[in-house]
Amino acid sequence: MDSEIALLKKALERQKKARFQAERILEEKSKELYDVTRHLRETNGRLENLLNDKTSELEGVFANIIDPYVVMDLKFNVINMNISAKEFLGYDNSKEVINLTQLVHKDFAQYTAESMKSLLEVGLLKNYRAKIIIKDGSEKWVQINSSLIYNKEGKPIGAQGIVRDVTNEMEVKELLSEQRKQLDIIINNSPLGIMLTKNGKILKANRTMANLLGHNIEDLTSLTIKDITVPEYYEESEQLMQKMNNGKLNKFSLVKKYLKKDGSKVNIKVSVSAVNNDHGKTEYHVAMVEDITKQLQAEERLRSEREKYSRIIANMNLGLIEADLNGNILLVNQSFCNMSGYQEHELIGKKATDFLRLKDKNIVKEKLALKEKGKLNSFEIEVFDKTGAKKHWLLSGAPIYDIHNKVSGSIGIHLDITNQKKLELQKEHLVKELENSNKGLQEYAHIVSHDLKSPLRSISALATWMQEDYKDVLDEGGQHNLQLMQEKIASMDKLIHGILEYSTANSSELDSKKVDLNEVVAEVGETIYIPNNVTLSIPEKLPVLQADRTKLRQLFQNIIGNAVVHIEKEKGLVEVLCKETTTHYIFNIKDNGVGIPKEYHKKIFEIFQSIGNKERSTGIGLSIVKKIVDRYGGEVWVDSIVGEGTEFQFTLNKEICSFK
Repeated sequence: MDSEIALLKKALERQKKARFQAERILEEKSKELYDVTRHLRETNGRLENLLNDKTSELEGVFANIIDPYVVMDLKFNVINMNISAKEFLGYDNSKEVINLTQLVHKDFAQYTAESMKSLLEVGLLKNYRAKIIIKDGSEKWVQINSSLIYNKEGKPIGAQGIVRDVTNEMEVKELLSEQRKQLDIIINNSPLGIMLTKNGKILKANRTMANLLGHNIEDLTSLTIKDITVPEYYEESEQLMQKMNNGKLNKFSLVKKYLKKDGSKVNIKVSVSAVNNDHGKTEYHVAMVEDITKQLQAEERLRSEREKYSRIIANMNLGLIEADLNGNILLVNQSFCNMSGYQEHELIGKKATDFLRLKDKNIVKEKLALKEKGKLNSFEIEVFDKTGAKKHWLLSGAPIYDIHNKVSGSIGIHLDITNQKKLELQKEHLVKELENSNKGLQEYAHIVSHDLKSPLRSISALATWMQEDYKDVLDEGGQHNLQLMQEKIASMDKLIHGILEYSTANSSELDSKKVDLNEVVAEVGETIYIPNNVTLSIPEKLPVLQADRTKLRQLFQNIIGNAVVHIEKEKGLVEVLCKETTTHYIFNIKDNGVGIPKEYHKKIFEIFQSIGNKERSTGIGLSIVKKIVDRYGGEVWVDSIVGEGTEFQFTLNKEICSFK
């Protein structure tokens, strides 16, 4: 009983103190209000006189006002302003006429008009905020508190206002607003569901979370974690939440199932983090939720695939052996039994070298040693099976690692290539026959070329003699016909020369030497005819290759020659560029010529195919280009836009044309 009385006394004492404090505060505020009212009344009286007299005494009224202070008439013309206002706005009413509406930013014109109307009607304007443009052209945010000034008859004759620069404050607010928007964008577009919870109740959730459970966000925030959790998973998560609330955990993750709005279940992985206050006590929980339904399905498919591939391995055509570190066979598949002629029980527990008779017993050890150094992927061996028949096998081996990443054995894959070896021998025989045939064709091409050129030279000589001997007899038409005959003979000579080059492009022996492509392109530029309006350029240095100089010169000459004759612009340009990949050189020869229609992009690399002026082309040059590129393991193609230009691109295999 005594303790209750003591508590009541203390409560009464606190109540008295609180009442005394409230009365004191009320008294202070009442005095402040009285002082402000008196001050405004006095100021209003002074301003009325000042507005009527417009004397310099106004400066004295402003002496004690630190913030910018402005007095205006009812047409918003400035009557006077203190020093702070002049410094802030950059204007001086004693030197220029200032109308305050001209300072308002256009975006706030309507708002300002409504505010001024309210000022005239009510007599007071509080916390007007707008953007203005001061004299130096910069934009400022201001907050203005204003009131009307009345004469002795109680009629409004002007207005006074205190201006506060709130630019920094508004910039901070805009920055915070922008950051808040960005954060909302990140959260709402996150691929993970996000929830903010307190005491098990969902306070906020993003769109992904709502979509995951089939709810809209408003419905979701009226639920609890228990409402969306499949019952058998709730106890575990609740225990972890209790540990977090007790300060034993800061975060945890677990796999569970949530209930969707339609009653179906979804597999999720949830990561929960505690949000603590300044005293270290957990106030909120943030949950990151990931739908792992597809992941679990993928794992199930993977398990099924493993079983399937285990069955495939057991029955595949490749022979498989698994052995321990001592070489003892642990597992063989049926294909290996078929290849070797042995049964499974004859192989398990034995070493492969005990029953496989190798033609070269040391080859396996040597090849495996090279494989371990990364210098070999697979290798061939000759073995004799159980019946004594010689077989050719392709063997590839790899180590097997245990869970501690230590080698615990090896696995060997064997492919019986006996039939393929027989085919290779037949192929070698056919290649030799083909080489002999090609050699005969080359000889034939040279003979035909010589036999065709001899009568051409004779016809050319006869035409020349006729033109010289009968120049006084032949009329202009006859002379023109003889000239046409000479041109056709020249075209035929070029065609025969082109056919000869085409026949040897991929059959003659390559004379591989060090070739500086910068020199090759320069020689081509000096050899072929390049019109005065065309420039041949090498923007960046070209590589030095190990190749046949003559073939590469043919390659570049045919492409560059094709480019320069198809440029009709006043300033023509042909550029030769090169870049590298790990396996190839990629060359690009660009021009700003007439371009090639798309339907010809593949056709031009076929023999006797050309476009444009038939007299300028035999239709063989680009087909020779393709043959040379093929010999160097590359590809050639063209990109072109009619009227803009053409890019011939081709690749050369580094393995073939780089220095060994």
